[in-house]
Amino acid sequence: MDAIQALILGFVQGLTEYLPVSSSGHLEIGKALLGPAAEAGGLTFDIVVHIATVLSTLVVLWKEVVWIFAGLFKFKFNSETRYVLNIIISMIPVAIVGLLFKDKIETLYSGNVLLVTGFCLLVTAVLLALTHYYKPSERERISPSHAFVIGVAQAAAVLPGLSRSGSTIATGLLLGNSRKTLAQFSFLMVIPPILGEAIIDFKHLVAPSAEYLATHSTAASVPALSLIVGFIAAFVSGCLACTWMIALVKKCKLIYFALYCAVVGLAVLIINAL
Repeated sequence: MDAIQALILGFVQGLTEYLPVSSSGHLEIGKALLGPAAEAGGLTFDIVVHIATVLSTLVVLWKEVVWIFAGLFKFKFNSETRYVLNIIISMIPVAIVGLLFKDKIETLYSGNVLLVTGFCLLVTAVLLALTHYYKPSERERISPSHAFVIGVAQAAAVLPGLSRSGSTIATGLLLGNSRKTLAQFSFLMVIPPILGEAIIDFKHLVAPSAEYLATHSTAASVPALSLIVGFIAAFVSGCLACTWMIALVKKCKLIYFALYCAVVGLAVLIINAL
Protein backbone atom coordinates (compact mmCIF):
# COMPACT_ATOMS: atom_id res chain seq x y z
CA MET A 1 0.00 0.00 0.00
CA ASP A 2 1.49 3.31 -1.06
CA ALA A 3 0.91 6.73 0.52
CA ILE A 4 -1.75 7.78 -2.03
CA GLN A 5 -3.80 4.65 -1.41
CA ALA A 6 -3.40 5.12 2.34
CA LEU A 7 -4.58 8.73 2.00
CA ILE A 8 -7.68 7.70 0.07
CA LEU A 9 -8.59 4.76 2.31
CA GLY A 10 -7.85 6.71 5.51
CA PHE A 11 -10.06 9.57 4.33
CA VAL A 12 -12.83 7.14 3.39
CA GLN A 13 -12.60 5.37 6.77
CA GLY A 14 -12.79 8.55 8.84
CA LEU A 15 -15.51 10.15 6.74
CA THR A 16 -17.79 7.14 6.41
CA GLU A 17 -17.41 5.94 10.02
CA TYR A 18 -19.72 8.76 11.08
CA LEU A 19 -21.70 9.54 7.96
CA PRO A 20 -24.51 6.96 7.71
CA VAL A 21 -23.18 5.29 4.57
CA SER A 22 -21.12 2.36 6.01
CA SER A 23 -17.36 2.66 6.42
CA SER A 24 -16.79 -1.08 5.94
CA GLY A 25 -18.85 -1.08 2.76
CA HIS A 26 -17.04 1.90 1.30
CA LEU A 27 -13.66 0.46 2.23
CA GLU A 28 -14.53 -2.72 0.33
CA ILE A 29 -15.60 -0.64 -2.66
CA GLY A 30 -12.47 1.52 -2.37
CA LYS A 31 -10.17 -1.50 -2.24
CA ALA A 32 -11.90 -3.02 -5.25
CA LEU A 33 -11.43 0.22 -7.22
CA LEU A 34 -7.80 0.75 -6.14
CA GLY A 35 -6.77 -2.81 -6.98
CA PRO A 36 -4.94 -5.64 -5.15
CA ALA A 37 -2.19 -3.32 -3.84
CA ALA A 38 -4.76 -1.56 -1.62
CA GLU A 39 -5.62 -4.90 -0.01
CA ALA A 40 -2.02 -5.17 1.22
CA GLY A 41 -2.56 -2.76 4.09
CA GLY A 42 -3.49 -5.66 6.32
CA LEU A 43 -4.38 -5.43 9.97
CA THR A 44 -1.74 -2.86 10.85
CA PHE A 45 -3.42 -0.24 8.70
CA ASP A 46 -6.88 -1.17 10.05
CA ILE A 47 -5.69 -0.74 13.65
CA VAL A 48 -4.09 2.65 12.89
CA VAL A 49 -7.19 4.13 11.21
CA HIS A 50 -9.47 2.77 13.95
CA ILE A 51 -7.40 4.52 16.61
CA ALA A 52 -7.46 7.73 14.55
CA THR A 53 -11.25 7.49 14.34
CA VAL A 54 -11.59 7.14 18.12
CA LEU A 55 -9.34 10.15 18.69
CA SER A 56 -11.44 12.24 16.31
CA THR A 57 -14.54 11.43 18.38
CA LEU A 58 -12.80 12.40 21.62
CA VAL A 59 -11.70 15.71 20.09
CA VAL A 60 -15.15 16.64 18.75
CA LEU A 61 -17.06 15.50 21.86
CA TRP A 62 -14.47 16.44 24.47
CA LYS A 63 -16.98 18.46 26.51
CA GLU A 64 -19.32 15.48 26.78
CA VAL A 65 -16.42 13.18 27.69
CA VAL A 66 -15.25 15.56 30.45
CA TRP A 67 -18.86 15.85 31.71
CA ILE A 68 -19.15 12.05 31.95
CA PHE A 69 -15.88 11.55 33.81
CA ALA A 70 -16.52 14.50 36.13
CA GLY A 71 -19.85 12.94 37.08
CA LEU A 72 -18.38 9.48 37.57
CA PHE A 73 -15.77 10.77 39.99
CA LYS A 74 -18.52 12.12 42.22
CA PHE A 75 -19.06 8.44 43.12
CA LYS A 76 -22.84 8.60 43.28
CA PHE A 77 -25.72 7.53 41.05
CA ASN A 78 -26.41 10.58 38.86
CA SER A 79 -27.22 11.44 35.24
CA GLU A 80 -23.63 10.81 34.19
CA THR A 81 -23.69 7.35 35.78
CA ARG A 82 -26.95 6.53 34.01
CA TYR A 83 -25.38 7.68 30.74
CA VAL A 84 -22.40 5.36 31.19
CA LEU A 85 -24.67 2.46 32.15
CA ASN A 86 -26.63 2.97 28.94
CA ILE A 87 -23.39 2.89 26.94
CA ILE A 88 -22.40 -0.34 28.72
CA ILE A 89 -25.82 -1.85 27.99
CA SER A 90 -25.51 -0.88 24.32
CA MET A 91 -22.16 -2.71 24.21
CA ILE A 92 -23.62 -6.10 25.21
CA PRO A 93 -24.92 -7.14 21.74
CA VAL A 94 -21.78 -5.76 20.08
CA ALA A 95 -19.52 -7.71 22.44
CA ILE A 96 -21.43 -10.96 21.84
CA VAL A 97 -21.31 -10.64 18.06
CA GLY A 98 -17.76 -9.29 17.94
CA LEU A 99 -16.19 -11.86 20.24
CA LEU A 100 -18.16 -14.96 19.24
CA PHE A 101 -19.47 -14.59 15.70
CA LYS A 102 -17.60 -11.86 13.75
CA ASP A 103 -15.03 -14.16 12.11
CA LYS A 104 -17.67 -16.78 11.32
CA ILE A 105 -19.96 -14.17 9.74
CA GLU A 106 -17.10 -12.80 7.64
CA THR A 107 -16.32 -16.34 6.48
CA LEU A 108 -19.91 -16.79 5.29
CA TYR A 109 -19.86 -13.78 2.95
CA SER A 110 -16.14 -13.80 2.05
CA GLY A 111 -16.83 -14.91 -1.52
CA ASN A 112 -19.61 -12.36 -2.09
CA VAL A 113 -18.41 -9.21 -0.32
CA LEU A 114 -19.66 -6.76 -2.96
CA LEU A 115 -23.01 -8.54 -3.22
CA VAL A 116 -23.54 -8.31 0.54
CA THR A 117 -22.30 -4.69 0.54
CA GLY A 118 -24.77 -3.65 -2.16
CA PHE A 119 -27.70 -5.35 -0.45
CA CYS A 120 -26.86 -3.93 2.99
CA LEU A 121 -26.50 -0.42 1.55
CA LEU A 122 -30.10 -0.75 0.38
CA VAL A 123 -31.13 -1.80 3.90
CA THR A 124 -29.32 1.27 5.28
CA ALA A 125 -31.18 3.43 2.75
CA VAL A 126 -34.54 2.05 3.94
CA LEU A 127 -33.70 2.68 7.61
CA LEU A 128 -32.65 6.28 6.93
CA ALA A 129 -35.73 6.91 4.77
CA LEU A 130 -38.00 5.70 7.57
CA THR A 131 -36.61 8.40 9.88
CA HIS A 132 -37.72 11.02 7.35
CA TYR A 133 -41.31 9.80 7.08
CA TYR A 134 -41.94 8.39 10.56
CA LYS A 135 -41.45 10.92 13.34
CA PRO A 136 -42.71 9.81 16.78
CA SER A 137 -42.77 12.09 19.80
CA GLU A 138 -39.28 12.62 21.16
CA ARG A 139 -38.03 11.54 24.59
CA GLU A 140 -35.22 13.56 26.15
CA ARG A 141 -33.67 10.61 28.01
CA ILE A 142 -32.58 7.33 26.42
CA SER A 143 -33.85 4.40 28.47
CA PRO A 144 -31.80 1.24 29.17
CA SER A 145 -34.12 -0.83 26.98
CA HIS A 146 -33.68 1.62 24.09
CA ALA A 147 -29.92 1.58 24.64
CA PHE A 148 -29.96 -2.21 24.27
CA VAL A 149 -32.02 -2.09 21.06
CA ILE A 150 -29.69 0.55 19.63
CA GLY A 151 -26.80 -1.74 20.58
CA VAL A 152 -28.44 -4.58 18.64
CA ALA A 153 -28.60 -2.30 15.60
CA GLN A 154 -24.91 -1.52 16.02
CA ALA A 155 -24.05 -5.22 16.31
CA ALA A 156 -25.85 -5.92 13.03
CA ALA A 157 -23.51 -3.45 11.35
CA VAL A 158 -20.80 -6.12 11.34
CA LEU A 159 -22.07 -6.70 7.79
CA PRO A 160 -20.37 -4.47 5.17
CA GLY A 161 -22.78 -1.90 3.80
CA LEU A 162 -24.91 -1.76 6.93
CA SER A 163 -23.87 1.56 8.42
CA ARG A 164 -23.01 1.57 12.13
CA SER A 165 -23.93 5.23 12.62
CA GLY A 166 -26.89 4.97 10.25
CA SER A 167 -28.28 1.91 12.03
CA THR A 168 -27.90 3.33 15.54
CA ILE A 169 -29.20 6.79 14.70
CA ALA A 170 -32.14 5.51 12.66
CA THR A 171 -33.09 2.97 15.33
CA GLY A 172 -32.88 5.57 18.07
CA LEU A 173 -35.00 8.05 16.14
CA LEU A 174 -37.60 5.42 15.26
CA LEU A 175 -37.82 4.54 18.96
CA GLY A 176 -38.69 8.18 19.63
CA ASN A 177 -35.54 9.53 21.23
CA SER A 178 -34.49 13.17 21.15
CA ARG A 179 -32.35 14.00 18.13
CA LYS A 180 -29.91 16.09 20.17
CA THR A 181 -29.48 13.44 22.87
CA LEU A 182 -29.22 10.62 20.32
CA ALA A 183 -26.62 12.40 18.20
CA GLN A 184 -24.20 12.57 21.13
CA PHE A 185 -25.03 9.12 22.47
CA SER A 186 -24.65 7.35 19.12
CA PHE A 187 -21.12 8.69 18.64
CA LEU A 188 -19.98 8.14 22.22
CA MET A 189 -21.33 4.58 22.28
CA VAL A 190 -19.26 3.75 19.20
CA ILE A 191 -15.93 4.44 20.96
CA PRO A 192 -15.73 1.16 22.96
CA PRO A 193 -16.64 -1.06 19.95
CA ILE A 194 -14.10 0.69 17.69
CA LEU A 195 -11.40 0.25 20.35
CA GLY A 196 -12.54 -3.34 20.83
CA GLU A 197 -12.30 -3.95 17.11
CA ALA A 198 -8.76 -2.58 17.11
CA ILE A 199 -7.86 -4.91 20.00
CA ILE A 200 -9.36 -7.89 18.17
CA ASP A 201 -7.45 -6.92 15.04
CA PHE A 202 -4.25 -6.76 17.09
CA LYS A 203 -4.99 -10.22 18.48
CA HIS A 204 -5.43 -11.52 14.92
CA LEU A 205 -2.17 -9.83 13.97
CA VAL A 206 -0.32 -11.70 16.71
CA ALA A 207 -2.20 -15.01 16.59
CA PRO A 208 -4.75 -15.19 13.74
CA SER A 209 -7.55 -17.72 14.06
CA ALA A 210 -8.38 -20.30 11.38
CA GLU A 211 -11.61 -18.46 10.52
CA TYR A 212 -9.74 -15.19 10.12
CA LEU A 213 -7.02 -16.68 7.92
CA ALA A 214 -9.74 -18.08 5.65
CA THR A 215 -10.80 -14.55 4.65
CA HIS A 216 -7.84 -12.25 5.44
CA SER A 217 -4.13 -11.88 4.98
CA THR A 218 -2.00 -10.78 7.92
CA ALA A 219 1.43 -11.03 6.35
CA ALA A 220 1.60 -7.71 4.54
CA SER A 221 3.82 -4.97 5.91
CA VAL A 222 2.91 -1.31 5.48
CA PRO A 223 5.45 1.50 5.00
CA ALA A 224 5.60 3.90 7.95
CA LEU A 225 4.73 6.83 5.66
CA SER A 226 1.53 5.09 4.55
CA LEU A 227 0.51 4.47 8.16
CA ILE A 228 1.15 8.12 9.09
CA VAL A 229 -0.75 9.41 6.06
CA GLY A 230 -3.65 7.02 6.73
CA PHE A 231 -3.80 8.05 10.38
CA ILE A 232 -3.89 11.78 9.61
CA ALA A 233 -6.46 11.33 6.83
CA ALA A 234 -8.74 9.23 9.06
CA PHE A 235 -8.39 11.65 11.99
CA VAL A 236 -9.10 14.83 10.00
CA SER A 237 -11.99 13.36 8.00
CA GLY A 238 -13.37 11.77 11.19
CA CYS A 239 -13.43 15.15 12.95
CA LEU A 240 -15.23 16.74 10.00
CA ALA A 241 -17.72 13.92 9.60
CA CYS A 242 -18.53 13.69 13.33
CA THR A 243 -19.15 17.43 13.60
CA TRP A 244 -21.20 17.52 10.41
CA MET A 245 -23.25 14.46 11.32
CA ILE A 246 -24.22 15.77 14.76
CA ALA A 247 -25.59 18.91 13.11
CA LEU A 248 -27.46 16.88 10.48
CA VAL A 249 -29.05 14.54 13.03
CA LYS A 250 -30.32 17.52 15.04
CA LYS A 251 -31.95 18.82 11.85
CA CYS A 252 -33.05 15.27 10.93
CA LYS A 253 -31.83 15.63 7.33
CA LEU A 254 -30.93 12.04 6.64
CA ILE A 255 -33.03 11.48 3.52
CA TYR A 256 -30.15 12.61 1.30
CA PHE A 257 -27.96 9.85 2.71
CA ALA A 258 -30.79 7.39 2.13
CA LEU A 259 -30.85 8.37 -1.55
CA TYR A 260 -27.06 8.11 -1.75
CA CYS A 261 -27.00 4.64 -0.18
CA ALA A 262 -29.78 3.48 -2.51
CA VAL A 263 -27.93 4.69 -5.61
CA VAL A 264 -24.55 3.25 -4.54
CA GLY A 265 -26.13 -0.01 -3.40
CA LEU A 266 -27.92 -0.51 -6.71
CA ALA A 267 -24.76 0.40 -8.64
CA VAL A 268 -22.71 -2.14 -6.66
CA LEU A 269 -25.30 -4.88 -7.24
CA ILE A 270 -25.45 -4.14 -10.97
CA ILE A 271 -21.66 -4.05 -11.36
CA ASN A 272 -21.32 -7.24 -9.33
CA ALA A 273 -23.84 -8.98 -11.58
CA LEU A 274 -21.98 -8.05 -14.82
